Amino acid sequence: MQTPRDQDEIIPQPRGSLPKVCAAVLGALTIGVIIIKSPDGILDLIALAVLTVSLGPLLHGLCLLIEELLHHSNTRYGGRALLSHMLPACGLWGKTLLAAGLAGLLLYLTSHPLLHKGQCWELVVLVPALYTLFKSLGALGPSEVEVSGICEERKMNVAHGLAWSFYLGYLQLVLPRLEDSIAAFCASHQATRPLWGRGSRKLHILIPLNANISHKLEDEDSNICFYDNLPNNEIDRVGVRGRVYKHSIYRVHDCALEYATPLLTLYRMSQERSAGFGEPERRQQVLLFYRTLQDILDQSLECRNRYKLILLRDEREDDPHFLSKAILRHLEHQDKEEFCLNPPPQQETKRAFRDVFLAPAANSTEWHRPEPMSREPTLMISLEKPQPLKEPVEDMDLHCKAT
Repeated sequence: MQTPRDQDEIIPQPRGSLPKVCAAVLGALTIGVIIIKSPDGILDLIALAVLTVSLGPLLHGLCLLIEELLHHSNTRYGGRALLSHMLPACGLWGKTLLAAGLAGLLLYLTSHPLLHKGQCWELVVLVPALYTLFKSLGALGPSEVEVSGICEERKMNVAHGLAWSFYLGYLQLVLPRLEDSIAAFCASHQATRPLWGRGSRKLHILIPLNANISHKLEDEDSNICFYDNLPNNEIDRVGVRGRVYKHSIYRVHDCALEYATPLLTLYRMSQERSAGFGEPERRQQVLLFYRTLQDILDQSLECRNRYKLILLRDEREDDPHFLSKAILRHLEHQDKEEFCLNPPPQQETKRAFRDVFLAPAANSTEWHRPEPMSREPTLMISLEKPQPLKEPVEDMDLHCKAT
């Protein structure tokens, strides 16, 4: 039987501050040894080492800033002020900038040469020690942009986990059964059958950028009203027999509507101080959730053409019917995208033979009329065996007799 002590041996504990203590001790010992060996110009030497250590991250931050300005100023920062958001995100703020500024000021004010004879080894020893100390204290830590890039590249964001959970735990189960549910619903609600266009026969998933969702859509827009639920789908799942999955039909233009459930998790996390998840981070995670879920569904054969993701922007405060207008706009756009494919050549060939051989004799003069092209021409292949060419016949004698 597993005891709580056995669980403690397996579950990893949060990392402590021992690296910071070790770095502080190493930095203090290094500076102490240098002071004992050569006390002259120790402040200049420390300032030079600090400047050397901090200039690298600052230059790297400038490179990050160029990328953010050119490609992400609107999508990731929403046009916010450069100094208050983008510079700190690139690491051009705080401890690193302060350390470099103080070191440069100290070197400017001193009148001593930067290095005396024989102090090169001291600089070689001091720079790594101060780098370790600054790195442990967070002055040279990765910037927000670098952390975001690492998390997105390695799929470590909260949004990635929520998107995959939403797909594997819900959409992959219900979307393949959606067409049968809608067909059963139309069979029991004959009056609504003409209202179900091709575009509305999908599950419409609403994704608001602010992640603030309500449990009843009619509370947000009076033009939307609940009509009925699709037939329940009962699936055996994780030990639960006959777990019920259902979709609700709303009278905007009869269609299945619902919010993406993980957005409620993102919103609740932004309300909890212990989560360390503010409003800017929440907005960014919502966008990553939308992008990740779209990429997952695009690669899913089971869910293809059975869903529609609707991203709702924030400019909805002044319009009480913003939600219904957005839904109708997406439905109209889907209906315009639908098109009918031409019948396959085999069907067209059968139709042509049927029209030729089964047409009444009275209409034999009509089928020769030229008609406008309503489809692409098809290739007619004869099944008769090829016949040999006739040899030329001499008719000179016949012609002479006739004369």
